[in-house]
Amino acid sequence: MTSPLDLLNRFLDRSRRLDFIALLSIRLYLLPTLYVGAHAKLTGFSGVVQWFGTPVAQGGLGLPLPYVMAALATGTEVVGLVCIALGLATRVVAIPLMILMTVAGFSVHWSHGWAAIAGKTTEASLRLDGLMSWLAQSFPGRFNYVTELGDPVILNNGMEFTVTYTILVMILFFYGAGRYVSADHWFARVFPRWPK
Repeated sequence: MTSPLDLLNRFLDRSRRLDFIALLSIRLYLLPTLYVGAHAKLTGFSGVVQWFGTPVAQGGLGLPLPYVMAALATGTEVVGLVCIALGLATRVVAIPLMILMTVAGFSVHWSHGWAAIAGKTTEASLRLDGLMSWLAQSFPGRFNYVTELGDPVILNNGMEFTVTYTILVMILFFYGAGRYVSADHWFARVFPRWPK
Protein backbone atom coordinates (compact mmCIF):
# COMPACT_ATOMS: atom_id res chain seq x y z
CA MET A 1 0.00 0.00 0.00
CA THR A 2 1.27 3.43 -0.95
CA SER A 3 1.45 5.90 1.90
CA PRO A 4 0.27 9.51 1.55
CA LEU A 5 3.89 10.60 1.99
CA ASP A 6 4.99 8.40 -0.92
CA LEU A 7 2.22 9.87 -3.10
CA LEU A 8 3.25 13.38 -2.14
CA ASN A 9 6.91 12.67 -2.94
CA ARG A 10 5.94 11.14 -6.28
CA PHE A 11 3.87 14.20 -7.13
CA LEU A 12 6.68 16.55 -6.09
CA ASP A 13 9.23 14.60 -8.16
CA ARG A 14 7.00 14.72 -11.25
CA SER A 15 6.35 18.43 -10.80
CA ARG A 16 10.06 19.05 -11.42
CA ARG A 17 9.40 18.38 -15.10
CA LEU A 18 7.81 21.83 -15.15
CA ASP A 19 10.61 23.63 -13.29
CA PHE A 20 11.48 25.56 -16.46
CA ILE A 21 8.27 27.57 -15.97
CA ALA A 22 9.67 29.22 -12.84
CA LEU A 23 12.90 30.26 -14.59
CA LEU A 24 11.00 31.49 -17.65
CA SER A 25 8.70 33.47 -15.34
CA ILE A 26 11.68 35.13 -13.67
CA ARG A 27 13.11 36.07 -17.06
CA LEU A 28 9.78 37.50 -18.23
CA TYR A 29 9.35 39.39 -14.96
CA LEU A 30 12.77 41.03 -15.33
CA LEU A 31 12.31 42.09 -18.96
CA PRO A 32 10.22 45.26 -18.40
CA THR A 33 12.61 46.52 -15.72
CA LEU A 34 15.67 45.82 -17.86
CA TYR A 35 13.99 47.40 -20.88
CA VAL A 36 13.09 50.60 -19.02
CA GLY A 37 16.62 50.93 -17.64
CA ALA A 38 18.32 50.15 -20.96
CA HIS A 39 16.01 52.42 -22.96
CA ALA A 40 16.43 55.33 -20.55
CA LYS A 41 20.21 55.01 -20.59
CA LEU A 42 20.41 54.70 -24.38
CA THR A 43 18.10 57.62 -25.14
CA GLY A 44 19.45 59.84 -22.37
CA PHE A 45 23.08 58.76 -22.33
CA SER A 46 24.54 62.25 -21.94
CA GLY A 47 22.25 62.86 -18.95
CA VAL A 48 23.37 59.57 -17.41
CA VAL A 49 27.02 60.57 -17.83
CA GLN A 50 26.30 63.92 -16.22
CA TRP A 51 24.36 62.31 -13.32
CA PHE A 52 27.13 59.76 -12.74
CA GLY A 53 29.78 62.50 -12.62
CA THR A 54 27.93 65.18 -10.65
CA PRO A 55 28.99 65.31 -6.98
CA VAL A 56 26.64 63.72 -4.45
CA ALA A 57 26.11 67.08 -2.73
CA GLN A 58 24.63 68.37 -6.00
CA GLY A 59 22.29 65.40 -6.54
CA GLY A 60 24.57 63.18 -8.60
CA LEU A 61 26.38 59.94 -7.86
CA GLY A 62 29.92 61.35 -7.83
CA LEU A 63 31.35 58.32 -9.63
CA PRO A 64 34.85 58.39 -11.10
CA LEU A 65 35.15 58.13 -14.90
CA PRO A 66 31.47 58.89 -15.44
CA TYR A 67 31.55 58.27 -19.20
CA VAL A 68 33.12 54.83 -18.76
CA MET A 69 30.78 53.95 -15.89
CA ALA A 70 27.71 55.08 -17.89
CA ALA A 71 28.86 53.07 -20.91
CA LEU A 72 29.38 49.98 -18.76
CA ALA A 73 25.98 50.36 -17.10
CA THR A 74 24.23 50.96 -20.42
CA GLY A 75 26.00 48.08 -22.14
CA THR A 76 25.25 45.74 -19.27
CA GLU A 77 21.55 46.58 -19.34
CA VAL A 78 21.24 46.37 -23.14
CA VAL A 79 23.14 43.07 -23.44
CA GLY A 80 21.42 41.78 -20.30
CA LEU A 81 18.00 42.60 -21.75
CA VAL A 82 18.70 40.73 -25.00
CA CYS A 83 20.32 37.74 -23.30
CA ILE A 84 17.68 37.36 -20.59
CA ALA A 85 14.92 37.64 -23.21
CA LEU A 86 16.47 34.90 -25.34
CA GLY A 87 17.79 32.82 -22.47
CA LEU A 88 21.21 33.19 -24.09
CA ALA A 89 24.39 32.98 -21.97
CA THR A 90 22.08 33.60 -19.03
CA ARG A 91 24.41 32.50 -16.26
CA VAL A 92 27.28 34.52 -17.74
CA VAL A 93 25.28 37.74 -18.24
CA ALA A 94 23.84 37.39 -14.74
CA ILE A 95 27.26 38.23 -13.26
CA PRO A 96 27.53 41.81 -14.57
CA LEU A 97 23.81 42.33 -13.95
CA MET A 98 24.24 41.39 -10.28
CA ILE A 99 27.22 43.72 -10.02
CA LEU A 100 25.28 46.55 -11.68
CA MET A 101 22.27 46.08 -9.41
CA THR A 102 24.47 45.91 -6.31
CA VAL A 103 26.27 49.12 -7.26
CA ALA A 104 22.92 50.80 -8.02
CA GLY A 105 21.55 49.58 -4.70
CA PHE A 106 24.37 51.06 -2.68
CA SER A 107 24.98 54.23 -4.69
CA VAL A 108 21.35 55.22 -5.41
CA HIS A 109 18.94 53.41 -3.09
CA TRP A 110 20.82 52.67 0.16
CA SER A 111 20.38 56.15 1.62
CA HIS A 112 16.58 55.86 1.25
CA GLY A 113 16.29 52.76 3.43
CA TRP A 114 14.44 49.56 2.57
CA ALA A 115 10.95 50.48 1.39
CA ALA A 116 10.41 51.21 -2.29
CA ILE A 117 7.17 53.03 -1.51
CA ALA A 118 7.05 55.61 1.27
CA GLY A 119 5.28 54.45 4.42
CA LYS A 120 2.39 56.32 6.04
CA THR A 121 4.60 57.91 8.68
CA THR A 122 7.33 59.30 6.45
CA GLU A 123 7.66 62.97 5.58
CA ALA A 124 6.95 62.15 1.93
CA SER A 125 3.66 60.48 2.87
CA LEU A 126 2.66 63.40 5.07
CA ARG A 127 3.29 65.76 2.16
CA LEU A 128 1.22 63.54 -0.13
CA ASP A 129 -1.63 63.60 2.39
CA GLY A 130 -1.45 67.41 2.40
CA LEU A 131 -1.57 67.47 -1.39
CA MET A 132 -4.55 65.10 -1.46
CA SER A 133 -6.41 67.20 1.13
CA TRP A 134 -5.78 70.34 -0.92
CA LEU A 135 -6.90 68.56 -4.09
CA ALA A 136 -10.10 67.30 -2.41
CA GLN A 137 -10.97 70.79 -1.17
CA SER A 138 -9.90 72.80 -4.20
CA PHE A 139 -10.87 70.42 -7.02
CA PRO A 140 -13.35 67.86 -5.68
CA GLY A 141 -14.17 66.50 -9.14
CA ARG A 142 -10.52 65.91 -9.97
CA PHE A 143 -9.92 64.23 -6.59
CA ASN A 144 -12.24 61.36 -7.52
CA TYR A 145 -10.57 61.08 -10.92
CA VAL A 146 -7.14 60.77 -9.29
CA THR A 147 -8.21 58.25 -6.63
CA GLU A 148 -10.75 56.05 -8.41
CA LEU A 149 -8.17 53.47 -9.52
CA GLY A 150 -6.31 53.34 -6.21
CA ASP A 151 -4.48 55.47 -3.70
CA PRO A 152 -1.60 57.59 -5.00
CA VAL A 153 1.76 56.79 -3.42
CA ILE A 154 5.17 58.38 -3.26
CA LEU A 155 8.15 56.38 -4.39
CA ASN A 156 10.64 56.19 -1.55
CA ASN A 157 13.35 54.83 -3.86
CA GLY A 158 14.60 52.40 -1.22
CA MET A 159 16.48 49.12 -1.65
CA GLU A 160 13.42 46.85 -1.86
CA PHE A 161 13.06 46.60 -5.65
CA THR A 162 16.81 46.50 -6.28
CA VAL A 163 17.31 43.65 -3.81
CA THR A 164 14.35 41.79 -5.33
CA TYR A 165 15.78 42.09 -8.85
CA THR A 166 19.24 41.08 -7.63
CA ILE A 167 17.82 37.94 -6.00
CA LEU A 168 15.96 37.05 -9.20
CA VAL A 169 19.12 37.50 -11.29
CA MET A 170 21.02 35.45 -8.70
CA ILE A 171 18.53 32.60 -9.19
CA LEU A 172 19.18 32.77 -12.94
CA PHE A 173 22.91 32.71 -12.23
CA PHE A 174 22.65 29.52 -10.18
CA TYR A 175 19.98 27.71 -12.22
CA GLY A 176 20.30 29.16 -15.73
CA ALA A 177 17.51 30.12 -18.13
CA GLY A 178 15.64 26.84 -17.85
CA ARG A 179 14.80 24.09 -20.29
CA TYR A 180 12.90 24.22 -23.57
CA VAL A 181 12.28 27.99 -23.88
CA SER A 182 15.87 29.23 -23.80
CA ALA A 183 18.65 29.42 -26.33
CA ASP A 184 21.01 28.03 -23.69
CA HIS A 185 19.00 24.78 -23.51
CA TRP A 186 19.12 24.21 -27.26
CA PHE A 187 22.73 25.33 -27.74
CA ALA A 188 23.82 22.96 -24.93
CA ARG A 189 22.22 20.06 -26.82
CA VAL A 190 24.32 20.87 -29.90
CA PHE A 191 27.45 22.11 -28.12
CA PRO A 192 27.93 20.07 -24.91
CA ARG A 193 30.40 22.60 -23.47
CA TRP A 194 27.95 25.51 -23.85
CA PRO A 195 27.53 27.32 -20.50
CA LYS A 196 24.08 26.39 -19.27
